[in-house]
Amino acid sequence: MDDLALPAVPAPDDEARRAAVARYGSLAVPAGGFGRLADLGCWLAAAQGACPPRPPARARVVALAADHGIAEAGVSAYPPGTTARQVAVAREQALPVTVLAPAAAASVRVVDVALDTDPDEGRYRVRRGSGRIDRVDALSARETTAAVTVGRTLVDEEVDAGADLLVPAALGVGATTPASTLVAALTGSEPVAVVGRGSGIDDTTWMRKAAAVRDALRRTRPYRDAPLQLLRTAGGADLAALTGFLVQAALRRTPVLFDGLVVGAAAVLAERLAPGAREWWLVAQHSPEPAMALVLDRLNLRPVLDLRLRLEDGAGAVAVLPLLQMAARLLAETVTMADSGIVPIGGGHG
Repeated sequence: MDDLALPAVPAPDDEARRAAVARYGSLAVPAGGFGRLADLGCWLAAAQGACPPRPPARARVVALAADHGIAEAGVSAYPPGTTARQVAVAREQALPVTVLAPAAAASVRVVDVALDTDPDEGRYRVRRGSGRIDRVDALSARETTAAVTVGRTLVDEEVDAGADLLVPAALGVGATTPASTLVAALTGSEPVAVVGRGSGIDDTTWMRKAAAVRDALRRTRPYRDAPLQLLRTAGGADLAALTGFLVQAALRRTPVLFDGLVVGAAAVLAERLAPGAREWWLVAQHSPEPAMALVLDRLNLRPVLDLRLRLEDGAGAVAVLPLLQMAARLLAETVTMADSGIVPIGGGHG
């Protein structure tokens, strides 16, 4: 089941990266003056294969909406069925990510992959809700493959329509429970090391969530080295689709900016399925979810900021997007020492 027959992931353009490093060294600023913004500019140059890089002008947030059977176990601050209302609020442009997106010149697309609603909202729905993972599998084998394919298809649609940067996100009550389970399975961690406050849960709810992760984690034991089996057993349609999304973005040479534990868990699985995909991803901000620290360590990625946002809708990534746009402009438009006549003593940076 774990053979997707994927091609090798292409590497970002190292020549463009080196050119960006050299250009930063020629600018009329102190050595290291741009700090982390220089890192962002070099990453974007490599992803675009161009120096100087272009500021992302058609960033696209793709938020995958899904319900999770595990919400019935009382693991969230919100009751089952709330996800559909989140989707409605997003379409009213009042969800945090939709409020922030216009300020960052981004647009938002919400896709129903597993809402537990009737009627079906579109051709991307894999099933109605996902199974309660502490007792049954989240998906069937066919549904898992279908969800991964949905994620890959969404990337193709967005890139073909002109998106120059993608922000994957998730909407779903209870989604951090399967995400935490998957991270625990992939890193060999105990439930107490991965379970956080998610939607803002109290101590009693936290204990229910830890028990749910414990029971789901036991069910994953035969599949710790099989990403698609893990998604089938303890993931969900959104997590499987996000995994396919992250894989396909790398295959399409498209930079990805993300935050949140749900996307983070999918990222670890995507890197397992398509080694090297992580080179195309940038983590926007550090989630306070304890499992996210394990994700970052496993992927060897460093967040741009530590906003401590506990959201999964992509708002953290959109908040960081202007910094990426600024980094590109600094690299393209800042005057060089040669053109400015600003030369430090000794002729070099100092």
